[in-house]
Amino acid sequence: MLPRTEINQKLQSTDFDLIVIGGGITGCGVARDAARRGLRVALLEAKDFAYGTSSRSSKLIHGGLRYLDQKQLGLVFEAVNERRTLQRVAPHLVNAQGFLFPVYRHSPLGLCYLKLGLWVYEALVFFRVPKLHTSYNAKKTLALEPYLASDGLSGSPLYWDCTTDDARLTLETALDAHQAGAVLGTYRKVVGFVRAENGNLEGVEIQDKHTGEKFVVRGRCVVNATGPWSDRTRALFGMQGQILRPTKGIHVVVDSKRLPLRYAVVLHHPDDGRILFAVPWGDRTYVGTTDTDYQGDPADVAATRDDVEYLLRSCERFFPDAQLGEEDIIATWAGLRPLVAADSQNASDVSREHRIVVEPEGLVTIAGGKLTTYRRMSAEVVDACGDILKARGVSGFSKDSGTQHSPLPGAVGWSKKDDHQSMAQKALTASKGAIELDTAQYLVDQYGARGVDFAEWVTADSEASQRLIPGRPEVLGVVDWAVREEFAASLSDVMIRRTQLFFKEKNQGLDVAERVAKRMAALLGWSPERVMSELDEYRDEVALSRKWRTN
Repeated sequence: MLPRTEINQKLQSTDFDLIVIGGGITGCGVARDAARRGLRVALLEAKDFAYGTSSRSSKLIHGGLRYLDQKQLGLVFEAVNERRTLQRVAPHLVNAQGFLFPVYRHSPLGLCYLKLGLWVYEALVFFRVPKLHTSYNAKKTLALEPYLASDGLSGSPLYWDCTTDDARLTLETALDAHQAGAVLGTYRKVVGFVRAENGNLEGVEIQDKHTGEKFVVRGRCVVNATGPWSDRTRALFGMQGQILRPTKGIHVVVDSKRLPLRYAVVLHHPDDGRILFAVPWGDRTYVGTTDTDYQGDPADVAATRDDVEYLLRSCERFFPDAQLGEEDIIATWAGLRPLVAADSQNASDVSREHRIVVEPEGLVTIAGGKLTTYRRMSAEVVDACGDILKARGVSGFSKDSGTQHSPLPGAVGWSKKDDHQSMAQKALTASKGAIELDTAQYLVDQYGARGVDFAEWVTADSEASQRLIPGRPEVLGVVDWAVREEFAASLSDVMIRRTQLFFKEKNQGLDVAERVAKRMAALLGWSPERVMSELDEYRDEVALSRKWRTN
């Protein structure tokens, strides 16, 4: 990766066609699509890639089964098609997952209704599902998931959808945009807009968080892809009114030994009937999500005690033998859905469809949407920008980016015959004994086919192959890889969004944070004061995750 000073020089010296504000999944998708069409693109992000909503979702790439019940057929078809596309271009990150839907005597939806609904759903999408659903009686359901409550259980359909690592999907989309020529600038906050005498946008003014430097980045069209911050960005541009209705969703993480699951389990909350999920996540299980309106600063969003107790009540109802309590919670995460404002009184009923708002001065805002459909939304945004660019004399760019066929970086070299196990064996062989099988599996799960490249590289650095934490698969070399290959610029970038130690390690990585910070200091030339500052910022992130314990 280029040094920070060189990126700043590029940002100042290039006359861009498109400036994208926001490094979440949609902003990175827009940058990738536009760069692959031949446009000169700059992406600016005030924090890290996937800092906001894009690393705090339920981590599902799903076909929108519940939208069928809401009669949103267009959203269902769009989601199913995009799920298939993402399985093809990111097979290492988008993985088939069975979802067991237990039905009880007093469940809102009956077993026959669910079975019929699944057949209708699969037929409507031309059976484009990872696997066809099956149905089980109560006895077989309990054999599959012994921790489920048995009292009143009628049976369960098992249907198939997909899970993902949302932060890594965002990151790989950004990496592909970079490979296509986009200039990516994280920790560079947009603080103002630059206009021509006729009012048209000419660019943005930004401030580099790490150097304090302010400068102008020039471009003919600007995309506002700032998610929950979209209205604030529009206000900075001088626009009045709100187009968003942000809703908060939180998840809790527990040790899989406390709640061992073979499949993801669909739950109807006993209080309000809202759909929740309990999802197996390697050596952890997570449960979520809530759906409540949120009015505060998006940077301060966090789980509250009420949120956590809401989820625990559902666990108590459906997994009584687990006896989960507050002491079992390793971590929480909270995110905001940047939903388009509507008249609905119920937060859960607000549409997940997206909206593109085009201002004649050259600002294009994308609001709403779903993780699953980000690639298609991004293409629509670039199409909207194309009309502005043509009016301003930019021509010669392609109408189609080809992102529906182009593999993300970790999928390059991942053949149809490959799976996570076979690729892990390749990585293990490439490491020549430097790492063990669990680390090889971790590398492939994280980096896809690039995990084999990592395993080859680590053979030349014995220190890089040392485990960060005894008993866990992460090695010290992932810190180097995050800095050199993945734009990591802060301790939190590595701990939260590159390794997920923040969520998965029992003390949320606090015990190893100093070691990681010092390794980054050696790579990036940090001063001792900067190391202390990074540690303080990371501890603040952990404290925010644990804030619910004191409120």
